Amino acid sequence: MHILFTVCGRAGSKGAKGKNVRDFLDYPLVYYTFSVIDLYKNRYASPADRCDVALSTDSPRLIELAKGVKLDIFTVNRSADLAGDFVAKFDVIRDCTRRAQAHYGVQYDMVVDLDITSPLRKVEDLVNVIRKKQERPEMDLVFTVTGARRNPYFNMVSEQNGSYAAVIPSAYVSRQQAPAVYDMNASIYAYSRAYIESDKDSKTRTADIVMMQDTAVLDIDSDGDFEMLQLLAGYFYQKDSAFAEVRDHIPQILR
Repeated sequence: MHILFTVCGRAGSKGAKGKNVRDFLDYPLVYYTFSVIDLYKNRYASPADRCDVALSTDSPRLIELAKGVKLDIFTVNRSADLAGDFVAKFDVIRDCTRRAQAHYGVQYDMVVDLDITSPLRKVEDLVNVIRKKQERPEMDLVFTVTGARRNPYFNMVSEQNGSYAAVIPSAYVSRQQAPAVYDMNASIYAYSRAYIESDKDSKTRTADIVMMQDTAVLDIDSDGDFEMLQLLAGYFYQKDSAFAEVRDHIPQILR
């Protein structure tokens, strides 16, 4: 199994300035992602497996931080046309994959993207995603979710012609009756190389999910979100050794 781990982070951020290069509980935020990759490689990759890591960025500081760890990381200097506010992340992953394959001379079986702003991740979460993708090779994508706190069939509304009504009209009178929905938590995505190289769009792709523990993970869109996530992480690192080992492993990957 040839796996490419992609880590994508641009220099600009309108909400939480420089969030991708900030310290998070005493370590650079990106090191939590490098740590979980290293733990996976050490614990679960076989001698026959190939696991490469590629960092796609236009941030000199992120490049500098990547040089501070022992992992062999291929740096993809992201072009300006892939660094804007409205660029789809999948386009960045596709570019990163193509350039990593050319650099290493390898065709990957799977491309696994890990979001920098998701430090509350267990090694088993990464294992579960990779295994699910191996078990379901017909799927274009496997991604992580948590259970949703709101349901568009029951207690979510939107403006419709000057009035507000359920996002999806239904006759359900309780949340338990409504179809199950999930929150994408933007943590782990495992793609088939065939999908990355295809012209399929998100409307026609096939996908499966892996549930992660609901840690009330926030989208880091402001300084307040960043501070709140540190508080939550501090709690979970104390209460759950599976979360804590990712943070505790960081000193082992430093040069």
